[in-house]
Amino acid sequence: MKRCASRWNLHSALPSGDLWIFGYGSLMWRPGFHYVQKELARLYGYRRSLCVWCHEHRGTPSNPGLVFGLDAGGSCSGIAYRVADCEQRNVLQYLYEREMINPVYVPRWLPIRLGQCRKVRALTFTTDRSHAQYAGHLSEEQTALVVQRACGRSGRNVDYLTNTVTRLAELGIRDRFLMRIVATLA
Repeated sequence: MKRCASRWNLHSALPSGDLWIFGYGSLMWRPGFHYVQKELARLYGYRRSLCVWCHEHRGTPSNPGLVFGLDAGGSCSGIAYRVADCEQRNVLQYLYEREMINPVYVPRWLPIRLGQCRKVRALTFTTDRSHAQYAGHLSEEQTALVVQRACGRSGRNVDYLTNTVTRLAELGIRDRFLMRIVATLA
């Protein structure tokens, strides 16, 4: 599996003290790393979107699926995970291997809001609109068709979407676009 080493220097990105990670897709229901705290959070300036063509985990090169990215505009509710200082390197290495398969994702340190007023800087992965795997904005019908048909080495694209929408609902987050797509898949 290729890694995008040129886009992000893992070791130079380490902040001092604890680290916050912002999850908006599968990190909400399968973080895969040790954390000491999690809270609902909101990121402004980006929105959750099924805007990334997936050729490995939830699709194949001949039948790509769609996975979430943070696309420019709007805001996004998700989960912020606080990682203890002593776990930073392990967690960043894990996230690097999980998220940076190719440069469609751009790691960024962005301000997020915890609760009603507390702000922290968190690592999150935004979408590079100039990358070939950027799907842009697809209609509900196009999105549902792609998700229904795609499957990759991590499983069916339907399961990926359903797990995310279920987790959003558990958190009290309503995404009408995603809920309508899931309803058409039932």
